Amino acid sequence: MKKKKTIIIIIVLIIIASLIFINSGRSVDIDNKEQKEQNSENISPITGTKCPTPEQRPFAVMLAIDSKTRPLSGISQADIVVEMPVITDSITRLMAVYNCQKPEEIGSIRSARHDYIPLAMGLDAIYCHWGGSHFALDKLDNNIMDNIDALKNPYNAYYRKNNIDPPHNGFTSYQRLLNAAEKIGYRTENKFEGYPHLKDPKAKAKGGTLIIGYKGKYRVHYEYDSETNTYLRWRNDQREIDKNTYEQVSTSVVAVMKAESRQIEGPDYNDVDVEGSGEAIIYQNGEEIKGYWKKQGKDTNTKLYFLNPQGEEIKFTPGKIWIQIVEPHYEIKWQPQQ
Repeated sequence: MKKKKTIIIIIVLIIIASLIFINSGRSVDIDNKEQKEQNSENISPITGTKCPTPEQRPFAVMLAIDSKTRPLSGISQADIVVEMPVITDSITRLMAVYNCQKPEEIGSIRSARHDYIPLAMGLDAIYCHWGGSHFALDKLDNNIMDNIDALKNPYNAYYRKNNIDPPHNGFTSYQRLLNAAEKIGYRTENKFEGYPHLKDPKAKAKGGTLIIGYKGKYRVHYEYDSETNTYLRWRNDQREIDKNTYEQVSTSVVAVMKAESRQIEGPDYNDVDVEGSGEAIIYQNGEEIKGYWKKQGKDTNTKLYFLNPQGEEIKFTPGKIWIQIVEPHYEIKWQPQQ
Protein backbone atom coordinates (compact mmCIF):
# COMPACT_ATOMS: atom_id res chain seq x y z
CA MET A 1 0.00 0.00 0.00
CA LYS A 2 2.76 2.39 0.98
CA LYS A 3 4.61 1.49 -2.22
CA LYS A 4 1.54 2.36 -4.35
CA LYS A 5 1.17 5.72 -2.59
CA THR A 6 4.84 6.49 -3.20
CA ILE A 7 4.48 5.68 -6.90
CA ILE A 8 1.38 7.88 -7.16
CA ILE A 9 3.16 10.78 -5.47
CA ILE A 10 6.13 10.44 -7.83
CA ILE A 11 3.80 10.41 -10.87
CA VAL A 12 1.98 13.53 -9.62
CA LEU A 13 5.30 15.32 -9.05
CA ILE A 14 6.46 14.40 -12.55
CA ILE A 15 3.23 15.77 -14.03
CA ILE A 16 3.53 19.03 -12.06
CA ALA A 17 7.17 19.45 -13.07
CA SER A 18 6.24 18.87 -16.72
CA LEU A 19 3.49 21.50 -16.57
CA ILE A 20 5.86 24.01 -14.96
CA PHE A 21 8.47 23.36 -17.65
CA ILE A 22 5.92 23.75 -20.45
CA ASN A 23 4.48 26.95 -19.00
CA SER A 24 7.92 28.43 -18.38
CA GLY A 25 8.81 27.68 -21.97
CA ARG A 26 5.65 29.44 -23.10
CA SER A 27 6.52 32.37 -20.84
CA VAL A 28 9.97 32.66 -22.42
CA ASP A 29 8.41 32.47 -25.88
CA ILE A 30 5.94 35.22 -24.95
CA ASP A 31 8.70 37.42 -23.53
CA ASN A 32 10.83 36.91 -26.63
CA LYS A 33 7.84 37.66 -28.86
CA GLU A 34 7.05 40.88 -26.98
CA GLN A 35 10.70 41.95 -27.17
CA LYS A 36 10.81 41.28 -30.91
CA GLU A 37 7.56 43.21 -31.41
CA GLN A 38 8.90 46.15 -29.42
CA ASN A 39 12.16 46.17 -31.39
CA SER A 40 10.24 45.97 -34.67
CA GLU A 41 8.25 49.07 -33.73
CA ASN A 42 11.39 51.22 -34.12
CA ILE A 43 10.85 53.40 -31.06
CA SER A 44 13.34 56.22 -30.37
CA PRO A 45 15.05 55.93 -26.96
CA ILE A 46 14.95 59.73 -26.71
CA THR A 47 11.44 60.66 -27.84
CA GLY A 48 9.55 57.41 -27.31
CA THR A 49 8.00 57.80 -30.77
CA LYS A 50 8.46 55.86 -34.00
CA CYS A 51 11.82 56.43 -35.62
CA PRO A 52 13.33 54.98 -38.82
CA THR A 53 16.77 54.60 -37.22
CA PRO A 54 16.50 54.25 -33.41
CA GLU A 55 19.71 52.22 -33.38
CA GLN A 56 21.63 55.10 -35.00
CA ARG A 57 23.96 57.11 -32.79
CA PRO A 58 22.77 60.76 -32.60
CA PHE A 59 24.62 63.94 -33.57
CA ALA A 60 24.70 66.82 -31.06
CA VAL A 61 25.12 70.01 -33.09
CA MET A 62 25.96 73.45 -31.67
CA LEU A 63 23.69 76.17 -33.05
CA ALA A 64 23.78 79.96 -32.84
CA ILE A 65 20.97 81.90 -31.24
CA ASP A 66 22.02 85.37 -32.42
CA SER A 67 19.23 87.49 -33.91
CA LYS A 68 21.04 87.54 -37.27
CA THR A 69 20.81 83.76 -37.57
CA ARG A 70 17.01 83.60 -37.33
CA PRO A 71 15.34 81.49 -38.54
CA LEU A 72 17.55 78.52 -37.77
CA SER A 73 17.66 75.61 -40.21
CA GLY A 74 16.61 72.23 -38.83
CA ILE A 75 15.82 73.38 -35.29
CA SER A 76 12.33 71.83 -35.29
CA GLN A 77 13.69 68.48 -36.49
CA ALA A 78 15.88 67.78 -33.46
CA ASP A 79 14.81 65.03 -31.06
CA ILE A 80 16.13 66.95 -28.07
CA VAL A 81 17.47 70.50 -27.69
CA VAL A 82 19.50 71.92 -24.79
CA GLU A 83 19.63 75.68 -24.21
CA MET A 84 21.78 77.42 -21.59
CA PRO A 85 23.72 80.66 -21.09
CA VAL A 86 27.24 80.78 -22.50
CA ILE A 87 27.74 84.08 -20.68
CA THR A 88 26.22 84.29 -17.20
CA ASP A 89 22.95 86.28 -17.20
CA SER A 90 23.33 86.96 -20.92
CA ILE A 91 23.74 85.12 -24.25
CA THR A 92 22.40 81.57 -24.61
CA ARG A 93 23.27 78.88 -27.14
CA LEU A 94 21.63 75.70 -28.38
CA MET A 95 22.75 72.09 -28.75
CA ALA A 96 20.35 70.27 -31.06
CA VAL A 97 20.46 66.46 -31.07
CA TYR A 98 19.46 64.65 -34.27
CA ASN A 99 18.59 61.01 -34.84
CA CYS A 100 15.10 60.30 -36.20
CA GLN A 101 14.79 63.22 -38.62
CA LYS A 102 17.60 63.98 -41.04
CA PRO A 103 17.60 67.66 -42.03
CA GLU A 104 19.03 68.57 -45.41
CA GLU A 105 20.36 71.74 -43.79
CA ILE A 106 21.40 72.44 -40.18
CA GLY A 107 22.69 75.81 -39.01
CA SER A 108 24.09 78.18 -38.44
CA ILE A 109 26.79 76.19 -36.64
CA ARG A 110 28.63 77.69 -33.69
CA SER A 111 31.56 76.83 -31.46
CA ALA A 112 31.84 74.24 -28.72
CA ARG A 113 31.54 75.08 -25.03
CA HIS A 114 32.85 72.72 -22.37
CA ASP A 115 29.54 72.67 -20.42
CA TYR A 116 27.79 70.93 -23.32
CA ILE A 117 30.34 68.12 -23.55
CA PRO A 118 29.10 65.99 -20.60
CA LEU A 119 25.50 66.48 -21.77
CA ALA A 120 26.35 65.23 -25.26
CA MET A 121 28.33 62.36 -23.74
CA GLY A 122 25.33 61.39 -21.62
CA LEU A 123 23.25 60.98 -24.79
CA ASP A 124 26.00 58.91 -26.47
CA ALA A 125 26.09 61.55 -29.21
CA ILE A 126 28.82 62.60 -31.62
CA TYR A 127 29.52 66.28 -30.82
CA CYS A 128 29.50 68.61 -33.85
CA HIS A 129 30.82 72.18 -33.69
CA TRP A 130 32.74 74.98 -35.43
CA GLY A 131 35.87 75.39 -33.32
CA GLY A 132 35.33 76.25 -29.68
CA SER A 133 36.60 77.79 -26.49
CA HIS A 134 40.00 76.54 -25.41
CA PHE A 135 38.27 74.97 -22.39
CA ALA A 136 36.24 72.80 -24.78
CA LEU A 137 38.98 72.16 -27.36
CA ASP A 138 41.43 71.08 -24.65
CA LYS A 139 39.02 68.27 -23.79
CA LEU A 140 38.01 67.40 -27.35
CA ASP A 141 41.59 67.37 -28.68
CA ASN A 142 42.41 64.91 -25.90
CA ASN A 143 39.72 62.58 -27.26
CA ILE A 144 37.29 62.90 -24.38
CA MET A 145 34.53 62.06 -26.88
CA ASP A 146 33.92 61.57 -30.58
CA ASN A 147 33.48 64.94 -32.31
CA ILE A 148 33.47 66.54 -35.75
CA ASP A 149 35.09 69.99 -35.82
CA ALA A 150 34.36 72.29 -38.78
CA LEU A 151 37.79 73.91 -38.43
CA LYS A 152 39.25 70.56 -39.46
CA ASN A 153 36.23 69.80 -41.68
CA PRO A 154 36.85 66.09 -42.25
CA TYR A 155 35.31 64.76 -45.47
CA ASN A 156 33.56 68.08 -46.15
CA ALA A 157 31.19 67.70 -43.24
CA TYR A 158 30.49 71.46 -43.23
CA TYR A 159 30.12 74.25 -45.77
CA ARG A 160 29.76 78.04 -45.86
CA LYS A 161 27.07 80.10 -47.56
CA ASN A 162 28.38 83.03 -49.60
CA ASN A 163 25.25 85.15 -49.14
CA ILE A 164 25.53 85.22 -45.32
CA ASP A 165 28.10 87.19 -43.35
CA PRO A 166 30.58 85.21 -41.20
CA PRO A 167 30.60 83.84 -38.56
CA HIS A 168 26.94 83.00 -39.17
CA ASN A 169 27.42 81.31 -42.57
CA GLY A 170 28.49 77.83 -41.42
CA PHE A 171 26.10 74.93 -42.12
CA THR A 172 25.92 71.17 -42.39
CA SER A 173 23.39 68.40 -42.99
CA TYR A 174 22.60 65.12 -41.31
CA GLN A 175 23.94 63.16 -44.29
CA ARG A 176 27.22 65.10 -44.32
CA LEU A 177 27.74 64.39 -40.61
CA LEU A 178 26.89 60.71 -41.04
CA ASN A 179 29.24 60.38 -43.99
CA ALA A 180 32.09 62.00 -42.04
CA ALA A 181 31.46 59.89 -38.93
CA GLU A 182 31.50 56.66 -40.93
CA LYS A 183 34.68 57.58 -42.83
CA ILE A 184 36.46 58.68 -39.64
CA GLY A 185 35.55 55.30 -38.17
CA TYR A 186 33.35 56.40 -35.29
CA ARG A 187 30.98 53.89 -33.78
CA THR A 188 27.50 54.53 -35.19
CA GLU A 189 25.50 52.16 -32.97
CA ASN A 190 23.39 53.97 -30.35
CA LYS A 191 24.08 52.91 -26.75
CA PHE A 192 21.94 55.53 -24.98
CA GLU A 193 19.54 53.72 -22.62
CA GLY A 194 16.79 56.25 -23.26
CA TYR A 195 14.12 58.00 -21.24
CA PRO A 196 10.94 56.34 -19.92
CA HIS A 197 7.68 57.50 -21.49
CA LEU A 198 4.00 57.63 -20.61
CA LYS A 199 1.80 55.18 -22.49
CA ASP A 200 -1.39 57.23 -22.64
CA PRO A 201 -0.73 60.94 -21.95
CA LYS A 202 -3.70 63.28 -21.71
CA ALA A 203 -3.93 67.07 -21.71
CA LYS A 204 -4.65 68.40 -18.23
CA ALA A 205 -5.19 72.06 -19.09
CA LYS A 206 -7.07 73.93 -21.80
CA GLY A 207 -3.98 76.00 -22.56
CA GLY A 208 -1.41 78.14 -20.84
CA THR A 209 1.83 80.11 -21.03
CA LEU A 210 5.25 79.07 -19.71
CA ILE A 211 7.84 81.84 -19.23
CA ILE A 212 11.58 81.06 -19.16
CA GLY A 213 13.32 84.15 -17.79
CA TYR A 214 16.50 84.40 -19.85
CA LYS A 215 17.68 87.98 -20.05
CA GLY A 216 16.77 90.55 -22.70
CA LYS A 217 16.23 89.33 -26.25
CA TYR A 218 16.98 85.75 -25.17
CA ARG A 219 13.79 85.55 -23.11
CA VAL A 220 11.71 82.52 -24.06
CA HIS A 221 8.10 81.56 -23.60
CA TYR A 222 5.96 78.63 -24.69
CA GLU A 223 2.25 78.60 -25.52
CA TYR A 224 0.63 75.29 -24.58
CA ASP A 225 -1.80 73.88 -27.17
CA SER A 226 -4.08 71.27 -25.60
CA GLU A 227 -5.34 70.03 -28.98
CA THR A 228 -1.88 68.88 -30.04
CA ASN A 229 -0.61 68.50 -26.44
CA THR A 230 2.52 70.45 -27.39
CA TYR A 231 4.25 73.68 -26.40
CA LEU A 232 4.86 76.27 -29.14
CA ARG A 233 8.15 78.13 -28.70
CA TRP A 234 8.61 81.91 -28.78
CA ARG A 235 11.88 83.83 -28.42
CA ASN A 236 11.99 87.58 -27.77
CA ASP A 237 8.20 87.58 -28.36
CA GLN A 238 8.67 86.19 -31.88
CA ARG A 239 7.73 82.73 -33.07
CA GLU A 240 10.66 80.32 -33.24
CA ILE A 241 10.51 79.30 -36.91
CA ASP A 242 12.42 76.55 -38.71
CA LYS A 243 13.83 77.80 -42.01
CA ASN A 244 13.57 74.29 -43.48
CA THR A 245 9.83 74.00 -42.90
CA TYR A 246 8.73 77.58 -42.09
CA GLU A 247 6.70 76.09 -39.24
CA GLN A 248 6.80 77.15 -35.60
CA VAL A 249 8.93 74.98 -33.33
CA SER A 250 6.95 72.85 -30.88
CA THR A 251 7.84 70.31 -28.23
CA SER A 252 6.02 67.74 -26.09
CA VAL A 253 8.20 68.28 -23.02
CA VAL A 254 9.93 71.34 -21.54
CA ALA A 255 12.38 70.31 -18.82
CA VAL A 256 13.66 73.25 -16.78
CA MET A 257 16.97 72.48 -15.09
CA LYS A 258 18.32 74.94 -12.52
CA ALA A 259 22.12 75.20 -12.30
CA GLU A 260 24.57 77.77 -10.96
CA SER A 261 26.78 79.65 -13.42
CA ARG A 262 29.87 81.83 -13.03
CA GLN A 263 32.16 83.79 -15.34
CA ILE A 264 35.65 82.42 -15.94
CA GLU A 265 38.58 84.05 -17.71
CA GLY A 266 36.94 87.43 -18.21
CA PRO A 267 33.61 88.25 -19.86
CA ASP A 268 33.67 85.75 -22.71
CA TYR A 269 33.23 82.37 -21.03
CA ASN A 270 31.26 80.92 -18.15
CA ASP A 271 31.10 77.66 -16.24
CA VAL A 272 27.72 76.00 -15.59
CA ASP A 273 27.21 73.28 -12.98
CA VAL A 274 25.65 70.66 -15.26
CA GLU A 275 27.06 67.76 -13.25
CA GLY A 276 25.79 66.92 -9.79
CA SER A 277 22.15 67.62 -8.96
CA GLY A 278 19.67 70.44 -8.60
CA GLU A 279 16.06 71.52 -8.87
CA ALA A 280 14.09 70.58 -11.98
CA ILE A 281 10.57 71.35 -13.18
CA ILE A 282 8.97 69.34 -15.96
CA TYR A 283 6.19 70.78 -18.10
CA GLN A 284 4.11 68.34 -20.10
CA ASN A 285 0.42 67.61 -20.74
CA GLY A 286 -0.37 71.14 -19.51
CA GLU A 287 0.87 70.45 -15.99
CA GLU A 288 3.86 71.31 -13.83
CA ILE A 289 5.88 68.51 -12.17
CA LYS A 290 8.49 69.51 -9.59
CA GLY A 291 11.48 67.29 -8.89
CA TYR A 292 15.22 67.33 -9.40
CA TRP A 293 17.89 66.47 -11.96
CA LYS A 294 20.97 64.33 -11.40
CA LYS A 295 24.10 63.60 -13.42
CA GLN A 296 26.87 61.69 -11.69
CA GLY A 297 30.60 61.94 -12.29
CA LYS A 298 32.79 64.52 -13.99
CA ASP A 299 33.03 64.53 -17.78
CA THR A 300 31.48 61.07 -18.00
CA ASN A 301 28.90 59.45 -20.25
CA THR A 302 26.44 58.99 -17.39
CA LYS A 303 22.83 59.78 -18.20
CA LEU A 304 21.14 63.04 -17.17
CA TYR A 305 18.20 61.94 -15.00
CA PHE A 306 15.00 63.80 -14.17
CA LEU A 307 13.52 62.45 -10.93
CA ASN A 308 10.44 63.06 -8.78
CA PRO A 309 10.78 63.83 -5.02
CA GLN A 310 10.68 60.07 -4.30
CA GLY A 311 13.73 59.52 -6.50
CA GLU A 312 11.79 57.81 -9.30
CA GLU A 313 12.51 58.70 -12.91
CA ILE A 314 9.83 60.97 -14.37
CA LYS A 315 8.12 59.48 -17.41
CA PHE A 316 7.99 61.87 -20.35
CA THR A 317 5.16 62.42 -22.80
CA PRO A 318 6.32 60.87 -26.10
CA GLY A 319 7.70 63.49 -28.44
CA LYS A 320 10.43 66.09 -28.71
CA ILE A 321 12.17 67.46 -25.60
CA TRP A 322 13.60 70.91 -24.87
CA ILE A 323 15.90 71.21 -21.84
CA GLN A 324 16.12 74.79 -20.55
CA ILE A 325 19.11 75.24 -18.19
CA VAL A 326 18.66 78.40 -16.14
CA GLU A 327 20.19 80.26 -13.23
CA PRO A 328 18.36 79.36 -9.98
CA HIS A 329 17.13 82.96 -9.58
CA TYR A 330 15.58 83.18 -13.07
CA GLU A 331 11.84 83.66 -13.35
CA ILE A 332 10.05 80.44 -14.27
CA LYS A 333 6.32 81.02 -14.47
CA TRP A 334 3.52 78.70 -15.57
CA GLN A 335 0.13 80.30 -16.21
CA PRO A 336 -2.43 77.59 -17.00
CA GLN A 337 -5.62 78.55 -18.80
CA GLN A 338 -8.64 77.86 -16.62
